[in-house]
Amino acid sequence: MSQTTQTLTVTPGERLRPNVTRRRFLKSLSAGLLIAVSASPIVAQEAPEAPEGRRLGRNRGPSQEGPVPIAARIHIARDGTITVMTGKVECGQGARAEISMAAAEELRVSPDQIVLIMGDTTLCPDDGGTYGSMTTPRTIPSIRNGCAAARQALAAIAGDQWKTKAADVQIKDGHVIDVSSGKQLSYGELVGEGLAKAFTQSPSRDVQITTVTHWKVLGTPYLRSDRRELVDGSHVYPTDIVRPGMLYGKILRPPSYGATLTSINLSAVKSMADVRVARDGEFVGVAGPSYTRAQQALDALAKTAVWRQVPHISSVELYNHLKENALNGIPQNPFADDLLKAAVSIRQEYHVAYIQHAPLEPRVATAEWTGGNLTVWTGTQNPFGVRGDLVRALGISPDSVRVIVPDFGGAFGGKHIGDPAVEAARLARGIGKPVHLRWTREEEFTWAYFRPAGVILAEAGLDAAGVISSWFFVNINSGPQGIEPPYRVGRHHSGFLPSDPPLRQGSYRALASTANHFAREVLMDELAVAAHTDPLAFRLANLESSRLKNVLRTAADKFGWAAQSAKKIPNTGVGLACGTDKGSYVAACAAVSIDPKTSAITVTRVTEAFDCGPIHNPAGLLSQVQGAILMGLGADLREEIRFDNGQIANDNFADYAPPRFADVPEIDVHLIDTRDVSPAGAGEIPIIAIAPAIANAVYSATGQRIRQMPIRLS
Repeated sequence: MSQTTQTLTVTPGERLRPNVTRRRFLKSLSAGLLIAVSASPIVAQEAPEAPEGRRLGRNRGPSQEGPVPIAARIHIARDGTITVMTGKVECGQGARAEISMAAAEELRVSPDQIVLIMGDTTLCPDDGGTYGSMTTPRTIPSIRNGCAAARQALAAIAGDQWKTKAADVQIKDGHVIDVSSGKQLSYGELVGEGLAKAFTQSPSRDVQITTVTHWKVLGTPYLRSDRRELVDGSHVYPTDIVRPGMLYGKILRPPSYGATLTSINLSAVKSMADVRVARDGEFVGVAGPSYTRAQQALDALAKTAVWRQVPHISSVELYNHLKENALNGIPQNPFADDLLKAAVSIRQEYHVAYIQHAPLEPRVATAEWTGGNLTVWTGTQNPFGVRGDLVRALGISPDSVRVIVPDFGGAFGGKHIGDPAVEAARLARGIGKPVHLRWTREEEFTWAYFRPAGVILAEAGLDAAGVISSWFFVNINSGPQGIEPPYRVGRHHSGFLPSDPPLRQGSYRALASTANHFAREVLMDELAVAAHTDPLAFRLANLESSRLKNVLRTAADKFGWAAQSAKKIPNTGVGLACGTDKGSYVAACAAVSIDPKTSAITVTRVTEAFDCGPIHNPAGLLSQVQGAILMGLGADLREEIRFDNGQIANDNFADYAPPRFADVPEIDVHLIDTRDVSPAGAGEIPIIAIAPAIANAVYSATGQRIRQMPIRLS
C-alpha cells in the first residue's frame, strides 16, 4: 500500500471536475494535512441477484477482507473541517444522516460539523452497494471504528505534547482537553506529521467505540443537514448535471422484448446539422442540443429500422408458465401422509405479480470522456458495481473510470446496475461529446428490471391440539429470502425453485420476503380460522422468537386488536401479520372498508411495531417505516405489470397506479429500541407485514380469502 504525507492549500470548487484525483479533492476541502492512501476497498456485501434464468449478476466492484486505513475514511483540515468518506449513497433512505451521526458520535462533534462525501469511486472506499438493509449493521461499524481510531489518535498526540496522562485527556466539541490544567487544542491545531502517521494505519482491533448507554448523538432524532437544499430546489440531482458542450441523448429501443435489429438507415439523421448519431452493432443512439431535438432525430431514425421480433407470453399466462418451467419440476410434498392424518389440512397456491420500482427520478446518467478517462454522474445504489459494468462494456481499465453519485431521487432496489451509465458512455464515446441521458417514464417501466413474479405452493396440517404438524412451502421464481417459517412446525420443507422468467427481474425492497411473508401469513390466517382460533392467539402459541412475539403483542395492543376484531360492522374488517428477516422483527395490524357496489378496498388504519435493535436515528427510522407501509399499499392493492406480445401495457403512472395521497390511511408506528443486541437494517423489513395484514383484513370484511397480490375481489 502506497502511503505519503503532504500539506496542501485550498483550491475550492473542484468536487465535480472529472479529473479530480483523491489528492486534488482533499486539497480542496480546506488547508490541512492530506494523507494520500491507496486504500483497498473493504468487504462489499453481495448484490442481490435475480433468480436463476435471467440473472442480473453480482454487480459490485473488487473487494477484499480487512478494514481501510483511517485516512481513507477521514480528513481533518487545519481549520477543523472534518470530512468523512463512504462508498454508500443517499437515495432517500437516510444513510447521509445516519452516517453523519455515527461519525459525529465517535468524534464528539455535532453531525452538522461532518462533511460527508458519498458514492464517488475515486474518492471513497468501496463499502458495497446501498441495499440489503446492510448500511447499519456493516458500514456504520466501519465508520465508527475509523472515527474512534481518529479520536484516539488525536487524544494521544495532544497528550504527548502536554506530557499528560491518558486518563486526564478528554475530547469534546472538536477539541482535546487536558482536564488537569485546562489546556485545550482544536482538531485543526493537531494536524501534523504525527497525525499523518497515525492516519495511515487501520483501526486496531481493540479500538473503543462508544457504548449504547453513552450515546450522545446516536439514538436521538436528526434530520439530514441538506434538507433546505432539497426543499428549495438547489440540490443537484443526477438529472441536473450539466457539462460544457454537453448534448442530450436518446437510445433506439426495440419494439418488443427479444426483438433484434436487422437494418437501419442513418443518413436522414446525419443530415441534421445539430444532431449526432452513433452506432455500435445493435446499439444506436442520437444526441442533440435538447431532448426535444434528440427525440425528433430518434423518431426519424426509428422509421427506417427493421426488426426481427419473437413470440412472447402474456401476463395472463404468467403463473402457468412459471410452474411449467420450474427448474427440475415441482417436488411432491414428502409429508403427504402426515397431511392426510392431520386434524386440519390446507393446500393453497399464492400468486405475486411483477411490479415496478417506480422511482420519482427515472434512470439518468451523464458521461464525459477526457482523453482515455471516463467520468459518469448517475443515480445508482452500487457505484463500484456500475464502474465494473462500464469497464466490462467498454473494455477499459478500472483506473480510467470514475463514477460519481449525487444524492438521487429514489431506487427501492431498482438501481443496482449501470444501464443508463453504459448507454451514455457509449454514446458519448461515439459522438465525441459529453452526453446526458435520462430515461422516460415509459422506458423506466419497460426496460428496467422488475420485482420477480412468483407462485407459492403451500401445504400445512394441524394436529388435534392445534399444533402445526407438517409444513410444505415452495416458492417458484420470486426467491428464497424470508422463506423459512418463524413458527414451531413439525416436519417441514421450505424451498425455492428458479423458473424461466418472461421479464427481466431483479432486486426490490425486501425482494422475495414480501412474497414469502404474504403467502405464509395468509396461510397462517387460514389455519387459525380452520382451528377456530383467534389469529393473534394462534400466532403467539406457535411463535418461537420472543422479539417477534413482542412486536406482535405491541402492534395488537396499540391497535386494540381484541376490541376491533370483536366488532361486526358490515363491509369492514381487520387483519394482522408478522415476520422477521435480516435480524429485524415487524408486525402490522390493518383495518379496511369495502365499497359493496364497486368492491373498492380502502385501508383506513395501519398500526405497525418494528424492532431492528438499538435505534440509531429515531426520526429516520420512523420515516423508513412509514414509507415502507405506503409502498406496501401499492403492491397489495393495485400495482401489477401487464404485458402482451412483448410489450408493457401499463407503462405510465396513469395506467400503473402506485399509491396516491388519497390512499394514505391513519398510520400508527411503534419503534422498539432493543439495546442489548447488535443493530440490524431497517430499510426493507417494515414492508413485509403490510400486504398480508391487509389481505387478512379483506377476508375479515368479506369472507373472501385473498391469495394473490395485488388483491382482487371477485
